[in-house]
Amino acid sequence: MPIYYHKQDNIFHIQSKGMSYIIKVLDGFPVHLYWGKRLEDQSNFSYLIDPMRSETIDRLPQEYPQYGSGDFRHPAYQVQLKDGSRITELIYKGYRIFQGKPSLEGLPSTYVEDKQEAQTIQLELLDEYSGLFVVLYYTVYEDENVVTRSARLINNGNGDVQILRALSASLDFHDPDYEMIYLSGASRRERHIQRKAIAPGSVSIESRRGNASSHHLNPFFAMVRPHTTEDYGDAFGFSLIYSGSFRAEIEVDPFFTTRASIGINPFDFSWLLHKGESFQTPEVVMVYSSEGIGDMSRTYHRLYRNRLCRGVHKDNERPILVNNWEATYFDFDEDKILSIAKTGKELGLELLVLDDGWFGERNDDTSSLGDWFENKVKLPNGLKHLAKQVNEQGLQFGLWFEPEMISPNSELYRKHPDWCIHVPGRRRTEFRNQLVLDYSRQDVRDYIFTSLANIFKTVPISYVKWDMNRNLMEVGSADHPVTQQQEIGHRYILGLYDLLEKITNTFPHILFEGCAGGGGRFDPGMLHYMPQIWASDNTDAVERLKIQYGTSIVYPVSTMGSHVSAVPNHQVNRITPLKTRGDVAMSGNFGYELDLTLFTPEEKEIVKNQVELYKEIRLLVQSGEMYRLKSPFEGNETAWMFVSNDQKEAIVFYSKVLAEANLLPKDRLKLKGLKPSLIYQVDGINNDYLGDQLLYAGLPIPQLKGDFQSMMFCLKSLS
Repeated sequence: MPIYYHKQDNIFHIQSKGMSYIIKVLDGFPVHLYWGKRLEDQSNFSYLIDPMRSETIDRLPQEYPQYGSGDFRHPAYQVQLKDGSRITELIYKGYRIFQGKPSLEGLPSTYVEDKQEAQTIQLELLDEYSGLFVVLYYTVYEDENVVTRSARLINNGNGDVQILRALSASLDFHDPDYEMIYLSGASRRERHIQRKAIAPGSVSIESRRGNASSHHLNPFFAMVRPHTTEDYGDAFGFSLIYSGSFRAEIEVDPFFTTRASIGINPFDFSWLLHKGESFQTPEVVMVYSSEGIGDMSRTYHRLYRNRLCRGVHKDNERPILVNNWEATYFDFDEDKILSIAKTGKELGLELLVLDDGWFGERNDDTSSLGDWFENKVKLPNGLKHLAKQVNEQGLQFGLWFEPEMISPNSELYRKHPDWCIHVPGRRRTEFRNQLVLDYSRQDVRDYIFTSLANIFKTVPISYVKWDMNRNLMEVGSADHPVTQQQEIGHRYILGLYDLLEKITNTFPHILFEGCAGGGGRFDPGMLHYMPQIWASDNTDAVERLKIQYGTSIVYPVSTMGSHVSAVPNHQVNRITPLKTRGDVAMSGNFGYELDLTLFTPEEKEIVKNQVELYKEIRLLVQSGEMYRLKSPFEGNETAWMFVSNDQKEAIVFYSKVLAEANLLPKDRLKLKGLKPSLIYQVDGINNDYLGDQLLYAGLPIPQLKGDFQSMMFCLKSLS
């Protein structure tokens, strides 16, 4: 049993195979005693709370702290009562422990396929004055060092309650000796790794975008000790399963304790809770590792790959595709698409994706979003005919949509100008010549579902790229009263999740890939509905080294869309070898984003070999354990590898950005994750090595000549 209750001391011990998380109820408050390496269960954990810390609530390491009754640090929640006050005091009333893991109403979350995988405890808290009742949920996966947390706020009082702040988790650490790791960036430069020391005061990361977790900061952070590396030391990860505005904060107080919290961004947020109503916060997935950042990452990878992603595609090998966007942009017709499909089949590809421009009167980005019917000028025979033609070439057919947007120049907008996010009397700011549909409205979601379903039912589609290219401005809804206008951002996300749940359940055979101007919504919330996400609109191989390396801190390779594109690259104008572009893209869901018909015979032969090789290694790349070997943020080289669960196979990718003069002929790359006693045959070097040699002495790397070079090594055990 992974959760123990010691009644005499009012202590809850949450335990997994390598982790303990301990809570004590002290003077009515759930307080945090310990989170770290597994402790044997015993009843004398009370000594873990310093008596000095219990003298005042401002020093108490609370599990879900409030503001206004003596704690001056940032709170986990805040509400306004009917008398205008913002004072509440949640006092412990009881608990419940049960096997399994509940789903969250209206929100994505991790799950179990068997109740024996996890155990859940709910702590029940009550503010007697207002009747505010709060349930804190903790679930522990027995075989992983994972605790998930969320909170449910219920109005059991007689008057309305206005929620001003409702975070998913707050946790007080007993010292400040940590550094913060997080992922930052911008469009076409997503998820670069940042690491900084924390100090007295606060540091925060956030999104205020409303409908996106953002290109700029990901809803994840980790706290690590200063000496923690990829392979050694403590790491504490916090990953929020949410796709909208979020905030994560670390605060070091005057007494040198550290409070970490994460949840929905309180900025421009409130939620009116009528009597009897409840509000559910998103889930945060907390991972502990005593073996460095890499072990933390692999825990997230396993959990998100197996118990966040869902559906028939999560365990299936993903198809190798060609997308026509960078090949044609808006300028295509049926013949051009079929010529790309024909060449794709010759090269061994499996799926053709028709991108933007196939619908309405869409010949550029100035019109037609919302008009989800065929552009009969470009496709006079219709989508169904084109898809069947592609199928006859031997490829599956996929389609691009941007279902959350509306063009002012569209039939839909002319018919329903109030269906966009807007504030009456205010300017409707256009970005990319488009506005955002109001997904807080049921009628809008019903229209989009019907429009897409009409296509999915008649056209043989096996893949959909779901794009979203702008954030919320002039946030308001014509469908909600004045008292609920600060709810619209969160209601939008709830509406999006509601629509995605309906669509993916109705059409389970379709593989959905998320996209938001590239990687602007690469978050766990979207992965619950779409098992892969386009990692970035930047397809340059050198830039992708940092993007994919940083993404792997939290997200498994099976979730990353990664393609070979033309050179000079359309984003940075760099020219890189086709081999390097292929090696980098093969560390993800592999495909091509260019005009296949323009390849020379020599290039076609290279591509055939890439496709054939990826089909051989695809399952290992998508489901193997990933080990990061060399960081592109720390030098001129990048390396990572994938190891099978039985440690008998591995794939190593090595890249060098710039050539360097006057070096020794060979370098060695120390590998990870192999079994020391096994003998491995290494293709690419044509030699055999004991596992311990590869782990501790290293794999010899031949000298690479020229800039932007890469190598791939396939390892197989001889026994």
